[in-house]
Amino acid sequence: MTEDDTTDEISDIEARIEALAAVAERCRKFILASKIAIGGGGTLLLITILGLLGTGQTAALGSIALVLGGIVSLGSNVSTLRQTDDAISVAEARRSALISRIDLRVVADAPMKLV
Repeated sequence: MTEDDTTDEISDIEARIEALAAVAERCRKFILASKIAIGGGGTLLLITILGLLGTGQTAALGSIALVLGGIVSLGSNVSTLRQTDDAISVAEARRSALISRIDLRVVADAPMKLV
């Protein structure tokens, strides 16, 4: 493998890492929204059970659906986030291995010019 091929592969890996980082960030946002949905649904269910706002059965069913939907979304996104973090780790290890194979040259120190 030539140095140009290695450099191209490193660039491809860095692009993949950036794409995976975007996926991970999106998962984190969905995880936060899921936690908010679970908390909001639980609060609404408690309010409905206690009869504080005079809400009916529809609100109770809606709050249960909100809690269940939040739990499903949370589980799915946590799993996806773990897989994405693992993929990022593998890609970063591959990138480090490729970088270590490149024959890096030291650039001679040039006298500094004061501007």
